[in-house]
Amino acid sequence: MEKMCPFSLLILLALWIFGPNLVNGDAQQPASPPIFILGDSTADVGTNSYIPHCNATANFPHNGIDFVNSRPTGRFSNGLNSADHLARLFGYNSSPPPFLYLHSLKYGLQLGIYRGVNFASGGSGLLDDTGLKLNVLNLPQQINQFVTVRENLITALGHETTKALLAKSLFCITTGSNDIFVYFKTRSTMPKEEFINLLMEAYENHIKTLYSLGAQKFGIISVPPVGCCPANRLLNATRCFEPMNDFARYFHLAIDKLMCKLSSELQGMKYALGDSYKMTMDVIDNPRPFNFKNVDSACCGHGTLNAEGICNATANLCSDRKQYIFWDMFHPTHAAARLAANTLYGGPTLYVSPINFAQLAAEN
Repeated sequence: MEKMCPFSLLILLALWIFGPNLVNGDAQQPASPPIFILGDSTADVGTNSYIPHCNATANFPHNGIDFVNSRPTGRFSNGLNSADHLARLFGYNSSPPPFLYLHSLKYGLQLGIYRGVNFASGGSGLLDDTGLKLNVLNLPQQINQFVTVRENLITALGHETTKALLAKSLFCITTGSNDIFVYFKTRSTMPKEEFINLLMEAYENHIKTLYSLGAQKFGIISVPPVGCCPANRLLNATRCFEPMNDFARYFHLAIDKLMCKLSSELQGMKYALGDSYKMTMDVIDNPRPFNFKNVDSACCGHGTLNAEGICNATANLCSDRKQYIFWDMFHPTHAAARLAANTLYGGPTLYVSPINFAQLAAEN
């Protein structure tokens, strides 16, 4: 990949933050907070499409069938994902772009008011080795990309302005599912408690690193009931695979405890924790009030539950995608991701605590 010269990247980021007013000497900060997104495929808006030889991509049909012009975008979705829907709820017309897209541009481009940057890479996890064979970007690599953004902001805006900007920004993280997938795929014998503690140690280190770089507001999305994904239902005669769900439940309890601990240790840190497990299970157990009918099959795929092959141009495709929770063997549909984002943004403490994402953004 051809690297952008530092000056071009600097100008690009400055324009992305403040828009054309910066060029005219009138840098007005937008009302909505910048959003930096890290994590896995549930928030990847095209990162993996820019990674050479990546083995976890979605830049082909039927992905994107409900996107503008039915265009595959690299999202593991028929349309938008949770990162996109959250950005819209915060008032942005479109989602923050992938860092690798910005980095691929030769020249600064006037891209409008500041939205943020997306670093999420499908297949990644909390542990460095998760996704290694897929050639994706793990969390330390994603954080290193943020370091590049921060350095360029400091050069363009000065240290104090950058510090103030990052302090009000939202850092949304959705990760952990792939670590659990790998645990079961490799038939690890590590006790559950020990494995989840290992994940929490990694999570703590990542959050502390981001905090040291200026992050203060964290929107954390815990692991959903991964045992209910169509692919994992095949492990249990099409029913949810409970051993995997047990890990997801334990993960949420652990991350809840960790975030409470960190918020008391790190001055100025605030957080909102979305209970993705409960949010999703409540829909699976009682889908009709949420306007869903199919909670076990993938809309796009091959074989039993459409879960024996990836979603591609030759896959079976459901006719009413709004009625499905799952788009493919692992990922939610546009409709399910929108429901999740709405809940994270404005939901009650039953699903997101101690405050929701909208309240987090409003915190001083």
